[in-house]
Amino acid sequence: MSGPHRLQGISASAGYAEGPLFDLDRTAAHYTVRATAADEKAALEAAIDAATARLAALIETADSAAADILEFQIAMLGDDALGRPAFAAIHAGQPADRAWRQALDAEIAGYDASDQDYFRARAADIRDIRDQVLRALTEDGDVQAPAGAILYGEDIAPTRFLETDWSCGGGIALKAGSTASHVAMLARSRGVPMVVGLGVVGLGGPPAKLAGPALLDAEHGGIVLSPSRAEIDAFRRSSSSFSARRDLAGTFLARPAMTKTGTAVRVQVNIADPSDVDGIDIATCDGVGLMRTEFLFGKALPDEETQYRAYRKVLEWAGEKPVTIRTVDAGGDKPVPGFTVKEGNPFLGLRGIRLSLARPQVFRVQIRALLRAAVHGSLKVMFPMIAVVEEYRQAVAMFAEEQAMLAARGIAHEMPPLGIMVEVPSVAIVPEAFAEAAFFSIGSNDLTQYVMAAARDNAAVAHLNSVRHPAVLRLVAAVTAFGEREGIPVSLCGDAGGDPASIRSLLEAGLRDLSVAPAQLAMAKAAVADVSV
Repeated sequence: MSGPHRLQGISASAGYAEGPLFDLDRTAAHYTVRATAADEKAALEAAIDAATARLAALIETADSAAADILEFQIAMLGDDALGRPAFAAIHAGQPADRAWRQALDAEIAGYDASDQDYFRARAADIRDIRDQVLRALTEDGDVQAPAGAILYGEDIAPTRFLETDWSCGGGIALKAGSTASHVAMLARSRGVPMVVGLGVVGLGGPPAKLAGPALLDAEHGGIVLSPSRAEIDAFRRSSSSFSARRDLAGTFLARPAMTKTGTAVRVQVNIADPSDVDGIDIATCDGVGLMRTEFLFGKALPDEETQYRAYRKVLEWAGEKPVTIRTVDAGGDKPVPGFTVKEGNPFLGLRGIRLSLARPQVFRVQIRALLRAAVHGSLKVMFPMIAVVEEYRQAVAMFAEEQAMLAARGIAHEMPPLGIMVEVPSVAIVPEAFAEAAFFSIGSNDLTQYVMAAARDNAAVAHLNSVRHPAVLRLVAAVTAFGEREGIPVSLCGDAGGDPASIRSLLEAGLRDLSVAPAQLAMAKAAVADVSV
């Protein structure tokens, strides 16, 4: 490779890394076929046990977020349904490695096909499970990355991330990947620079001759291979500037968010799992602006008690501060038995509140759990993917019906304020049609990609997917102004709320309530303090 080679992707965890490239996609070790089908079956069983033991050992030193990921993988390995197709293939004469790979690849395909970031991101966990077992089958003695390396390839397994020593620096550069993956969440929580969506063209295999270190700019989502001296110097200046800004932002964490001119701004957190709050000091935020509930809906439907305990945990942690829980936003091609349906165009199909209303027996279980949990704190509930007011009214009516039945049975409960996500353009264009909602929460991720017709996890159109586009900001400003006139609280819970580059535009559009990923709290507060509104 001669001369600098630049690739552009999407930032998943901001930061800078300079170091050698380490290929994550090297060829796996050769598998030795056993003599009989019984031997192949025994080999796969032993490999599953070995992979489970390795994951259990990792849990011993993992924090709560990492432990949850590992426990999920252990539970999946312990599910007979996962390996059943592989064992059937072995019985039909296939070797264990091929049978296992084909069975898991089919499972992965189901996750990859989903329109939901949350479910697509789980595909990385299934790949990790697949590869952990294949490693045990082939006794592949994994070559370790050198200290400070930039790990690059198609995707990265959570266990690879957890086994890597990040104390010497380093980063992650992926051709595919997702900003919503478990590894991306871990990277953000630990400050590991990470870029996804670099594309299959460009990185390919490891460069035969790479002059100097690779430069990973995960603040702007790019990487430079074979950089010039001038590029290295410029990169180091940018890295030093980022470090100084991050250190300064830390001084804002414990303070209430306020603009230069003294305007107060509420900054809440987004969480995807109850364990997320374990590492957050409630004093550093103004509550939970978005608690996703998709984590409960995996391969089976959660019962009422499971949901109630999850919601109660977060409400009790928050105390008097509000916790806004979004009803399940499942749909598309991610199968949840008894709930989802297969569709040709899942982005525009039966998802969010549409799916919940179409499956009332499932939705009512969640409603009861929410009503019961409401007595333990300051709960607010919002409905995703609302497009017409009739959907809101149907959902509210179901809450009222379930409340009446709980009251008749003498079960403690409270009716929380019921609001809507503003993510479908029909709501943002005509907010007055939804004036009966208790509050609005702007979902900038979906609203932006629907307005711009550009998927936010597609690097090829990433330049179009910006909340700062005038068309998107005009809708945000219109919704915010309407809420102010009518006394309806308006917040924003999409990724844009935690993006320092977007915060000025959002505040100028009138927003005064943002919800961000926990790792973005300090930088978001610092960005607010730098705005004069």
